[in-house]
Amino acid sequence: MNTEIKLGLCNPPEPVYLYVKNGEISGESYLWYQYDINNDKTIPVQLRGVTGYLSELRVTAKEYKGKDNIKLDIVVTSDEVYIIRTGIETNFAKTFLLAASLVQDFSKPLIISVTAGEENTVFCRLYDAATKVKLRREWNPNADWASIIHDIQCLLDAVVTQSQANVHPQDLNNSKFKIQNAK
Repeated sequence: MNTEIKLGLCNPPEPVYLYVKNGEISGESYLWYQYDINNDKTIPVQLRGVTGYLSELRVTAKEYKGKDNIKLDIVVTSDEVYIIRTGIETNFAKTFLLAASLVQDFSKPLIISVTAGEENTVFCRLYDAATKVKLRREWNPNADWASIIHDIQCLLDAVVTQSQANVHPQDLNNSKFKIQNAK
């Protein structure tokens, strides 16, 4: 893999976190945002989609106001590494998981987008990046979410196994795909 390295000033290669929320700041509505922890500031993101390769799902516990909140981190490799963080029980997480469960080949890029529902609700729309076809699975509030995550993870593991057979290990750039339960 021969990639040209741009020399000069740059930002460190840290992931870009995107958070899901139907919110408004100064009359400007948004559906996802970045958070500047150093300045305790929400930064709205106006673009509604990110195109890239789903590379990892992580289920993690994050403390918020003294309580553990279970989060789903959707890791997307693109021009940057994007981590879309959302509550595991949100409509966004569930609509993402239902749509992603239809994908059979994660070696192809996807478009993950946000769309507003009623009140504060945000839904995920998932598209095949090449054909722009929306992937949609019928809503099932009683779906076995843990099994869906496991099945997606197995397909992601297959992509890694295939790429390890074709790519030098140094080129994989830390692409271990595991569901991490941090508790």
